[in-house]
Amino acid sequence: MKKSLIIIITISTLFSCKNEAKKMDAGAEVKNETTVKYPSDVIPFMDKWKILLGDGTYVDSLVNYQKDDFFYVENDGQTDWVVYKTPNSGITSKTSSNTRTELGEKKHWIPEEGGKLTGTLKVQHVSTTGHANVSSSFSVVVGQIHSDEGHENEPLKIFYKKFPGHTKGSVFWNYEINTEGDNSGRWDYSTAVWGYDFSVKGPDETTNPEEPKDGIALGEEFSYEVNVHKGIMYLTFTSEGHDTKTFTKSLIKSDFSTQEAIPQQIIDVYASRRTPGIEREIAYAGEINYFKQGAYNQANGKSTKSEIYGGDIAKQYENGSYAEVWFKKATVGESTEPNK
Repeated sequence: MKKSLIIIITISTLFSCKNEAKKMDAGAEVKNETTVKYPSDVIPFMDKWKILLGDGTYVDSLVNYQKDDFFYVENDGQTDWVVYKTPNSGITSKTSSNTRTELGEKKHWIPEEGGKLTGTLKVQHVSTTGHANVSSSFSVVVGQIHSDEGHENEPLKIFYKKFPGHTKGSVFWNYEINTEGDNSGRWDYSTAVWGYDFSVKGPDETTNPEEPKDGIALGEEFSYEVNVHKGIMYLTFTSEGHDTKTFTKSLIKSDFSTQEAIPQQIIDVYASRRTPGIEREIAYAGEINYFKQGAYNQANGKSTKSEIYGGDIAKQYENGSYAEVWFKKATVGESTEPNK
């Protein structure tokens, strides 16, 4: 009788331990599920955006959404970052040869109404291949204003570019004219923030210019603020160890409405390819615009002759044919009075 009692107690104890182990395992599974971080957990404005990924995936509901290898969260040991990653070749939008993993603002606005976009980021990688004498090689756009009417040009593109072999890269911004008449004479005027502007390139396909002395390295943090207020665009760029840079540009009154006003930079860069046009006098006044943010890869197999490995995304990632941008902070909303 005593032996039977001991056996019963032992079996009961074993079952009890197994049940507790199962509960612990189940609890661990629940914990693992709840500790997954989405981009919307790090930067909570994702409900205001849609996204196009470098493989052609389009998503318009970004709360609790991520996609491995394109749009996800990484921690650098101290901070969570939202990662935007895109290959040199993938499925693009209908108006571009360049891939992107990039947010598009759902709300649209005219310059007179305005809006404000901020971002704190570091560029982790740009394409390591391409022709050095093509201005868009080795670069990625990390913020934009895009028109949704007329020519659908871009009043603002914020670039990061680094030549292979250089430690420091450049941050610059481009303004694309809202061309008078047809759009065949369109062009971008580029302004340097740190390092070079868009027009600086190598003398031939394989020779780089000198490294910029005041540039930004891969992995070096910087911030931008784009504040369009009552038709005027106010830009502020900050980075520790670098001078803060500010710029002002009207989006409702053109600086480039006559042939005489076309900058020498434009003549030097575009004259061999096309006749530079002029901008309509009211620029983008009354035209619907919206913000974009993320990684808009400027390297491709067509214009920059960058390596694309037959469009195989895995091979591109393995061999440096991609752009990768990390954001830790960003906001979007109404414009504010300048310097406020």
